[in-house]
Amino acid sequence: MLVTFTTDAYADITMFGDVALTMLKMMGHSATVPGAILAADVPAALRRLTAAIDAEKASPPVADKDADEPVVSMAHRALPLINLLAAAAKAEHNVMWK
Repeated sequence: MLVTFTTDAYADITMFGDVALTMLKMMGHSATVPGAILAADVPAALRRLTAAIDAEKASPPVADKDADEPVVSMAHRALPLINLLAAAAKAEHNVMWK
């Protein structure tokens, strides 16, 4: 499953479903797809997401010894969504995902 975040203030962001659902929960929203955040609620969602990412940065990443690929931190995965939310907050636009 892929989840695409959209707003009129920024380019669309598409993420794998499990990562997107984790970030939605970090923002304080249910993991329902499709969904939306009203423009008035975007700054609070952005604050919750950045706070959760900062808290996760404090703990070391857990490496999967069976995986051949490097571990990509949630902070790196969240950066495009953080930029989208910041642009939406600045322009006072809604954010939707499907």
